[in-house]
Amino acid sequence: MATTAAGLMNFLDDEIAKLKSEGRFISLRVLETAQKPVSTIDGKEVVNLTSNNYLDLADDSRLKKAAVKAIENYGVGTAAVRPIIGTMDVHQELERRLAEFKGTPAALVFQSGFTVNVACCQSLMTDEKDLLISDELNHASIIDGARLAKAPRKIYPHKDMKALKAILESPESRTARRRMIVTDGVFSMDGDIAPLPAIVDLAERYGAFVMVDDAHASGVLGKNGRGTPSHFGLTDRVQIQIGTLSKAIASLGGYVAGSQSLRDYLISTGRPFLFSSSHPPSVAATCLAALDVLMSEPQRIEKLWDNTRYFKDGLKSLGFDTGASETPITPVMVGDTAKAQRFSQRLFEEGVFALAICYPIVARGKERLRTIVTSGHTRKNLDFALEKFGQVGRELDIIAKR
Repeated sequence: MATTAAGLMNFLDDEIAKLKSEGRFISLRVLETAQKPVSTIDGKEVVNLTSNNYLDLADDSRLKKAAVKAIENYGVGTAAVRPIIGTMDVHQELERRLAEFKGTPAALVFQSGFTVNVACCQSLMTDEKDLLISDELNHASIIDGARLAKAPRKIYPHKDMKALKAILESPESRTARRRMIVTDGVFSMDGDIAPLPAIVDLAERYGAFVMVDDAHASGVLGKNGRGTPSHFGLTDRVQIQIGTLSKAIASLGGYVAGSQSLRDYLISTGRPFLFSSSHPPSVAATCLAALDVLMSEPQRIEKLWDNTRYFKDGLKSLGFDTGASETPITPVMVGDTAKAQRFSQRLFEEGVFALAICYPIVARGKERLRTIVTSGHTRKNLDFALEKFGQVGRELDIIAKR
């Protein structure tokens, strides 16, 4: 009997059932307000510990005014890709300002941080004689970019510099045409920082160049939030800096900062850049306004770190394991998928939103709640969240009862 057109897709029901049985099925939460420290999510007002709105700029009046003014001047969109007629002067001004901010000769904006990582891996590692070397806990966009590259890849255990050195000394590395070491600056699940000085030293010793994905360090680490190369004083020794415009900058997009030659090359070879429409002018203007805030209000970053220390210390004093975190990304380790999901749900019921992160995003046994504080959280917000973490943690036997 012939299968109906709709019947050809029945396998999806089986796949969804499998995802649900493995605890991997995702139901979208709906944000009903601006992204704020206290937000309305699925109809409930909660302390929001899940967004990447590090500097509390997502609802900033100056950024909103910049977006509105750009719409009035340029319209709502470009209706074109950058290489055709989708490049506006506001895009070029943003790239000029980003290069100045990062301390590099040039910068190029992409549609997302994901696409810029893919483009750099794919465009720079173009031959089987090249070698891409990557930390095992790098972001999914780096993993996918490496898969699209023609170069073989070597993965070293997380932050293991002895293993990285061994790869650089291997026959595959010694005979490679190009060697590129790729690392996150801040790792998005554990909140720890890459050992960038050691990576750069090894790269220089063995003739490799370095690419740092600074998505979670942008606006967080370094002078005025310039990122991990600035944090370690290595700006002039890191060839490729990747940043995001969608976290601390609170808008949309990603960028690469480096040499003028790197920018020129990626304009002609970066497939996501070549084949995706450019940012609406309102987005570019919003990012420019956010950069103004970063340069003029360093106290926002200071408040972010004050809140980070307070909340992290509070969790530890309650008896929670916060892993290896060194940044505002603070995991609360649980070690079991069902318990992590229950923990998240109970906290939500009590007025705190902290998302459960489970396998395959993290390894089995490493399930956790991932929390992120912002500069906008008040001490009252954080005290309320800590109270509920303690209450629900004891209820679920994640921490000892008092």
